[in-house]
Amino acid sequence: MSASRRAASDVAREYTVSWWSVNQALVAAAARVCGPAPTGVRMLGVDETRARSVRWLLSEAGWRRSDPWMTSFVDLDPAHRGGLVGLAPGRSGASVRGWLALQSQAFRDRIEVVAIDPSAPFARALRELLPNATMVVDHWHLHRLANLMLTEVRQRVTHEQLGHRGRKTDDVWAYRRLLLRAGERLSARQKRRLHHTFRHHDPTREIIDAWAGKQLLRHLLAQIDGGARPYETRERLEVFYVHAARAAIPELTRLATTVKTWWPAVEAFLRLRVTTPRTEGYNTNIKLIKRTARGFRSQANYQRRILLANAAAAA
Repeated sequence: MSASRRAASDVAREYTVSWWSVNQALVAAAARVCGPAPTGVRMLGVDETRARSVRWLLSEAGWRRSDPWMTSFVDLDPAHRGGLVGLAPGRSGASVRGWLALQSQAFRDRIEVVAIDPSAPFARALRELLPNATMVVDHWHLHRLANLMLTEVRQRVTHEQLGHRGRKTDDVWAYRRLLLRAGERLSARQKRRLHHTFRHHDPTREIIDAWAGKQLLRHLLAQIDGGARPYETRERLEVFYVHAARAAIPELTRLATTVKTWWPAVEAFLRLRVTTPRTEGYNTNIKLIKRTARGFRSQANYQRRILLANAAAAA
């Protein structure tokens, strides 16, 4: 059942027993199989995944939002099977801190690299519990944040100039995807469309300055990927910071602040090349288990099923 991810109710119907009997067997199996995390983990991935859909619950104090998450801990070494080493309810620093505190000192001392998304609560907890581990953040996140920044600037400027959201008849909306593409990959026709947009729909030059900031950041990261020397990296990084300061666009300033905050972790990723695809893969498996059961009412049962499925796959 754990390996096939069948719903407990389906197994109960097949063997003509109650759902509670099947779940009791699962709880007993989880107690036997799901022990402490192995001490051989050197590279740890930490990420969050939604445990249940958002819903509103009515209580005596009124309506409250229920948005449960869980944090997954994954062994990023592809040579090790059964990479999911633990789960914790929530997605806060307390969730990470609580799970790591339950592990042995030998487990914590052996971890050399931790790969995460740019999450300040996660980072604080990991620095506290794993002070000797190197933290890495994939530079893909900076590309994503740069595109989000540019989209926010375009939307704000469009609303300020037109008094409404972009429409199909507005070039600034029609060519919005061109803004997100790499500048060096644009055709001559696409470049003319962008220049037309900047000339006629960007009177404050905020969109073009935001686009230039995104391009500077892209070139910086591409150069590092190509094996740039440290002094070249510092020069290009300074050019990006100076451009962001001169442009004085709130969204671009926020991006520059984020880059400065997470740059040591991004540099560590570019040096070590430890990233989180394996963590994302296990999060996908977690979602498949949830879909099989059509939603778990108990998060404890959900976590048991996930850990049992991982143990069965690793056997």
